[in-house]
Amino acid sequence: MIERPQVSESEMLRQREYMKLVKAIGERPQTYHIVSMGCQMNERDSESIAGMLEQMGMRCEPVREQADLILYNTCCVRENAENKALGNVIWLKELKKDKPELLICVGGCMTQEKGMAETMKKRYPFIDLIYGTHNLYRLPEYLYRVLRDRTPVVEVVETDGEVVEGMPEKRASAFSAYVNIMYGCNNFCTYCIVPYVRGRERSREPEAVIEEALRLRDQGVQEIMLLGQNVNSYRGGGAEFANLLYRLDRLEIPRIRFMTSHPKDLSDELIGAYAELKHLMPHLHLPVQAGSNEILKAMNRRYTREHYLDLVSRLRAARPDIGITTDIIVGFPGETLSQFEETMSLVNEVRYDSAYTFIYSPRTGTKAASMPDDTPAEVKSERIQRLIARQQEITAEILSGMVGSRQTVLVESVSARDEGWVGGKTPRAIMVNFPGDASLIGRLVEVEITSAGRNTLRGRLI
Repeated sequence: MIERPQVSESEMLRQREYMKLVKAIGERPQTYHIVSMGCQMNERDSESIAGMLEQMGMRCEPVREQADLILYNTCCVRENAENKALGNVIWLKELKKDKPELLICVGGCMTQEKGMAETMKKRYPFIDLIYGTHNLYRLPEYLYRVLRDRTPVVEVVETDGEVVEGMPEKRASAFSAYVNIMYGCNNFCTYCIVPYVRGRERSREPEAVIEEALRLRDQGVQEIMLLGQNVNSYRGGGAEFANLLYRLDRLEIPRIRFMTSHPKDLSDELIGAYAELKHLMPHLHLPVQAGSNEILKAMNRRYTREHYLDLVSRLRAARPDIGITTDIIVGFPGETLSQFEETMSLVNEVRYDSAYTFIYSPRTGTKAASMPDDTPAEVKSERIQRLIARQQEITAEILSGMVGSRQTVLVESVSARDEGWVGGKTPRAIMVNFPGDASLIGRLVEVEITSAGRNTLRGRLI
């Protein structure tokens, strides 16, 4: 296991001094609005950003156009995410013409891409602050410089990153919380840019994770979601992640979840944890990406179809009620029709609760971006539509099989569509809607499932 450095306590104290300095500035932003794009780790980063901005004397403004500071926390996993981020930033140019005192900040994975910060600096000189994923904790210092000097700041560091503890936070939910346990990725799948923008793997100390979880429990949090690009390689892999789950289970937090898992590192101990831990929810997001061994090898996934199916079989033996979800890429460079059919047959065999499906998107700087790809776009589109249609059938069959069952639901929100209804997730992470009001939000309640839709269930409170 490679130990990664941790940002020093003195550095974090220095950043807290910058928070005080910003707060003391007379002509500073009073309100902020954060646009968070991409994965749950970005959402967790946005909670830290919000915490820092609050410490600097700002308050959240729900309407973006009315905020004094707008910050984009960007994603670049797929080209569409990057284009969306850039499109949003360009739109802000017009807003700033009418509101010249507006501060525009852009950070996250997109700005960490090699050369992106300099490109943005030249193309979008109206942006006040550009920073990367590895120096997020220095946001107070950068904002102070922007406000002091009234000139743009561009700071993106080329490093594998450090573990940061002690950042302020403003949690988005009072009853459900994200908890980072590790950062970065060492896998270098040939299609993926994450190792280049999030750095190499580095794990938080178990004691730090336990301390955070205890604090959340004492605040009344009902569910924690452990986050990492590959939680299975926490502290070097093996039994380490399972050991952490066993320790967390003893804290009596009602629900424990995690994502994302890489199949090559899924340990026997983790499979055993599903059989033994009462607070570990029966759901696993286990990205397969493809059902063909040839494509898996070209992706550098380092497992075979057979190994993946064996993992699924063992997981279901350990926890018969487990729900498995996945990610699948269609149209990877060189994928033939027969190789796509192998993916279809794997989907039929595993019977996922749901699947996130994507047409391959080339990312500059990855190995796959230079691979020959002669499959027409319309063929890829036809294939993914076949895959989506089949997965929808399987999902509908699984949900129909739950009608009449009794499910424990953590109520998350009032329905935006149906007045007098609320929604929340089952232990298997399936959404259930049922009659209720806002007083139920954050509570674990028993619900009888009365009907099934395409992606959700309906029920009644017992």
